[in-house]
Amino acid sequence: MADMPLNRLGRSGLKVSALSFGSWVTFGGQVDTGLAKEQLAVAREGGVNFFDNAEAYAGGKSEEIMGKAIAELGWARHTYVISTKIFWGIHEGVPNMKNTLNRKYLLQAIDGSLDRLGLDFVDLLFCHRPDPETPIEETVWAMSDIVSSGKALYWGTSEWSADEIRAAWDIADRRNLHKPVMEQPQYNLFETRRVEKEYARLYEDIGLGLTTWSPLASGLLTGKYVDGIPEGSRASLPGYEWLKGLLTDEEKNAQVRELGALAERLDVTTSQLAIAWVAKNPHVSTVILGASNVEQVHENLGALEALERLDDDVMAEIVGIIHPWTRG
Repeated sequence: MADMPLNRLGRSGLKVSALSFGSWVTFGGQVDTGLAKEQLAVAREGGVNFFDNAEAYAGGKSEEIMGKAIAELGWARHTYVISTKIFWGIHEGVPNMKNTLNRKYLLQAIDGSLDRLGLDFVDLLFCHRPDPETPIEETVWAMSDIVSSGKALYWGTSEWSADEIRAAWDIADRRNLHKPVMEQPQYNLFETRRVEKEYARLYEDIGLGLTTWSPLASGLLTGKYVDGIPEGSRASLPGYEWLKGLLTDEEKNAQVRELGALAERLDVTTSQLAIAWVAKNPHVSTVILGASNVEQVHENLGALEALERLDDDVMAEIVGIIHPWTRG
């Protein structure tokens, strides 16, 4: 397997592996601590140094599983980068503690996450969504205070608009507070607008780094849905009915089938090609991978081989398949 590249997180001095590993959907749902340990070990052996989580994943259970798995693996704290995200909350029916970025919630949420992870600090802390009901200045002060306290080393956002990110950065700059360093947006061949258009000026203006999620468009870009929804796949699980419309889209699956033919020609899988395409973007610091079994971790890490084959001609062919109006 090719060596794992390390990329700077935006303009910070922190370096993260080009491919990283996250626990959304799987940990606490499809994956227990034993399997989590296997997946984390395989990812780390493949060169991954960044592991992503969130308070809301499986109602806090995902953080517990990842924290316990890392402890049982015996990893030294200085050898890996870990993140969590806060916004949704896990306390039902409690005012000020759900779907918010108010100061009370943020300062208590980080303590809860650290307790579940079994850590003294996280490297990266994200505001999981914007909160239109809390002044951005209140959120910026609270996140900066969390960094100053040592409970997080860097803070950032997830699925914030460019205007919201810039407003937060400007407030921090004026008040001499810790600035947001990174954003975690969805980015894949079918979802490009925010990363390639909306955030375009932020990379140079404020040095925004990206830790992107869903490189496979919730599984669509694996190619396994081109003939319908297979038994046992994520879309067949209770609670994921919302995915079926995307995964059974005939036009998109026709494009995925064409992408699969290109991947076969390059001697890689469709998944590896799709992941490598995301990693090829110079503004992407790391691509967060997910997996429900160890085999998927191995396959996804194989995207490093695909990355080496993405020359200008292949990139143009990929764009022509997914965005056919660009073809000459």
